[in-house]
Amino acid sequence: RKQRAVLAMVRAVPVFLVLLNLTATISDAEDTCSEVRIVGLGDADRLAILRGCPGIPGVSGPKGEPGLPGTKGEASKAKDMHYGMRWLSCFDLEVNVLPGCSEHIITLSTWFLSLICTEPRSCQELLGKGKILSGWYTIYPQGCNATAVFCDMDTDGGGWIVFQRRWDGSVKFLRDWDSYKRGFGNQLTEFWMGNDNIHFLTSLGPCELRIDLRDFENNYYFAKYASFRVLGESEKYRLVLGDFLGGNAGDSLSYHRDMPFSTADQDNDMSSFNCATEYKGAWWYNDCHYSNLNGMYWMGVHGSYADGINWKTGKEYHYSYKRTEMKFRPV
Repeated sequence: RKQRAVLAMVRAVPVFLVLLNLTATISDAEDTCSEVRIVGLGDADRLAILRGCPGIPGVSGPKGEPGLPGTKGEASKAKDMHYGMRWLSCFDLEVNVLPGCSEHIITLSTWFLSLICTEPRSCQELLGKGKILSGWYTIYPQGCNATAVFCDMDTDGGGWIVFQRRWDGSVKFLRDWDSYKRGFGNQLTEFWMGNDNIHFLTSLGPCELRIDLRDFENNYYFAKYASFRVLGESEKYRLVLGDFLGGNAGDSLSYHRDMPFSTADQDNDMSSFNCATEYKGAWWYNDCHYSNLNGMYWMGVHGSYADGINWKTGKEYHYSYKRTEMKFRPV
């Protein structure tokens, strides 16, 4: 797949050069009649460049009056020029990839696509474009790669990407590592976005975190954190968490800061036993938890200890919340 993407970008270089008005170099060519040249991204998308014979040069006209001074242009972006020159240096005159350039082309392909993709990259950008209803949307966080996300457009200014939702107990959350890696659930009720997706989206720039809780008496609680990021699988989806900013739910997540993610089949916690198995969930367990929002869906008060949807600084370890949402947005 990567090779096809590279070849597509390679074939796109002539079109890119035309769009950048680099065809001025044609005037330096020999005074001959060129045949029709066909270039493009594929058989279904071709661009014909017709070049006829040049005519006899006319008599030079008189020198015109000096024009008015033009407005000062914006300074060029050295980074863009750097990328562009590295891109062009990876091809010979026959548009073949030169040795050692594949990695650069993959990187520059993403850069090139980011220049031409104008779709919204986040729920915040969707909100800015007038999408004011909460629900599922498609965003394009990097290049033109589509990602489906649930956007909360109502809470605290809106623009939140929701990555965890407990609603009615209809979805089982006691799952293995691979399920949490890929994501699971029902778009209409409960879901986990997937650790790979959470890692990808939170690695694109600084994000803040908000957690919303609702009990069975329909009371609402929340907690906010200054920053939030989940590292990749090679680092066990470690939780990188900023300062607690406030909220009537209290702080039951800072205890889990810098902890790797744990499931029943991957015990990465600090306890002598498997916290995920003991408390029937999957979380950034320490030794073991102050919060367990992926625990069992009990109906409020429960006799078992700390294995429900618990938040210690709220209703502690014998009360399971009715609804939860974990969400982040760029800052």
